[in-house]
Amino acid sequence: MRPVVALMGLSFKPDIDGLRESPAMKIVSAIVSDVEADILVSEPNLASHPLFTLTTCGEACRSADIVVFLVGHREFLLFRPEEGKVVLDFCGVTQG
Repeated sequence: MRPVVALMGLSFKPDIDGLRESPAMKIVSAIVSDVEADILVSEPNLASHPLFTLTTCGEACRSADIVVFLVGHREFLLFRPEEGKVVLDFCGVTQG
C-alpha cells in the first residue's frame, strides 16, 4: 500500500498566493515526479492550480500518513495532524 503524503503550501512566503520562484513549488514538483506515494497538495491562498489538484488543509491533514509543512500559512496553525502521523515541519507551524 502506497503512503499518502500531504504537501502543505506552495507559495513563495506565508499568507500570499504568489508562486514565482517559490522553493515550495520546486519541492512539490520534485516529490510529485519522483516519489511513489499518493500526494495531496494544499495551498489555502489559491482556488486552483494548473498542475496540481488542491486539497483543503483539513482533508490533507486527516487523510495523510505523512504531513509535510513547507510554508507557514496561518491556516495551517489550525490543523494539527493526528497523533501517530509522521510530521515534517520545515517552517515552524507545529512549534507553538
